[in-house]
Amino acid sequence: MMLRRKLYLGTVLGAILFLMIAAHTIQKASVVPITDLPTHHDFRIPMKNQTPLQMAVTESRRGNSCSCPSCIADKGVSEWFDQHYDHKRQPYLTGRDDDIDPLSLKWWLSLQASNGVIKDVTQKMFKIIFPPHENEMPQQSQCRKCAVVGNSGNLLESKYGALIDSHSAVIRMNKAVTVGFEEDVGNRTTHHFMYPESAIDLRPGVHLVLLPFKLKDMQWLSSALSTGEIKMTYMRVKNRVEADKDKVMVVNPAFFKYTHDRWTERHGRYPSTGIVAIIFALHLCDEVSVFGYGADKQGNWHHYWEYNRYAGAFRKTGVHNADFETEIIQRLNKEGKIKLYR
Repeated sequence: MMLRRKLYLGTVLGAILFLMIAAHTIQKASVVPITDLPTHHDFRIPMKNQTPLQMAVTESRRGNSCSCPSCIADKGVSEWFDQHYDHKRQPYLTGRDDDIDPLSLKWWLSLQASNGVIKDVTQKMFKIIFPPHENEMPQQSQCRKCAVVGNSGNLLESKYGALIDSHSAVIRMNKAVTVGFEEDVGNRTTHHFMYPESAIDLRPGVHLVLLPFKLKDMQWLSSALSTGEIKMTYMRVKNRVEADKDKVMVVNPAFFKYTHDRWTERHGRYPSTGIVAIIFALHLCDEVSVFGYGADKQGNWHHYWEYNRYAGAFRKTGVHNADFETEIIQRLNKEGKIKLYR
């Protein structure tokens, strides 16, 4: 009988002790902060050859403004870049009345004389073309990798063609010839910058990006995609252009002034098409690679498809400051905001 009581008391005491230990464990677990609990975000694959500091920086930026490992718009990566870059800037016209602020409009209209009223011209233009889709701007769920391809002779024998074509967007400009040069420059184009004096026909699916230097450039665009009535600006131009009307984008004059003020810092009378295309890409893309800018290996400035016996003329026009623009491009590369291929 005594033995049976001892066994019973031992069982009860053991059960009480077990409950006390379990309660202590549960109480201890309940004070663990939520932030310390493991989540799927803690399972990271480090990039090759990354130091712990680089991994920390990468992870602190991951997903802030896009889904790339690093995103152009992420702040705190480059103090110099943050001082120049304004993420609120709208790169292209949308058809809204507040697209262009009065100060920017006054500056832009002073560049080259044109007749007409901006509101009338843009209203007519947006009856012929469609305002760009909202999804043109970067989104957190995307990783838009863009190639901006200039026309420098340094592209010859570069063998960059396949690399250029591998980007999700390929931006070219002006006369940009690809036929016969595919191995070096690629053959894909998604966005093509032009103005009336540099216009070419585009393949279906390509965005025509008009860089207007004057009001007549917008008037020409409306004409070139409809009646073909405008044949002259300050020189003879193509009166008609083949392009998809639902894929036309017109660079906002206010964005043009922003590039002039914040990026080229008013060097030259106004920025070149090349630098505007890069800054435009910084606002529409998450990663930007730049090809075909600057002089060739012999120091000559010329187009890759032609022999230019006046090599270097671009630098001496007095309109653009090619040397300062080159410094900006090199600095963007140094700060890790673009990848510059030479």
